[in-house]
Amino acid sequence: SPTRRLEREWFSTRTPEQVRWDWVKLWLEKGREDFLVAEMVLGAPMHSYGIVSFHAQQAAEKSLKAVLIRYQVPFGKTHDIRQLLSLVEPVAPGLRARMSEAEALTPYAVASRYPGVEPGASRDEASRHLALARQVVDAVSALLKPYLDAGRPA
Repeated sequence: SPTRRLEREWFSTRTPEQVRWDWVKLWLEKGREDFLVAEMVLGAPMHSYGIVSFHAQQAAEKSLKAVLIRYQVPFGKTHDIRQLLSLVEPVAPGLRARMSEAEALTPYAVASRYPGVEPGASRDEASRHLALARQVVDAVSALLKPYLDAGRPA
């Protein structure tokens, strides 16, 4: 398949360190995109702002996964912010305690995408969720800045 071919090319032309650096950067970028989308939607008149909370959760999740990739900490398929913070704790001591409120984002990971089961969110709640995501994104960005600023490994 075209996807498999691209994967083979991508991995065969880069060192493991380059692959890791690229993935860290891509996960952070995807998290920032989710954050920006959430900001834009929060400014629009909506019936419910659950979609803002969804993108806030995604921003936090993807940022935390960038840390795990950076430090080669295995993680399964999860959207659970508490679990991700627990996995991050050994490589970023204190982050879990500082970001524990972000665990409130977890319910918005999946259910908010489907009609009738989504946890609703008022504009104020969604704004709070976005603030929690900002804390995670900012903390992770600061943590990973020296690694990314050093540039892609040769």
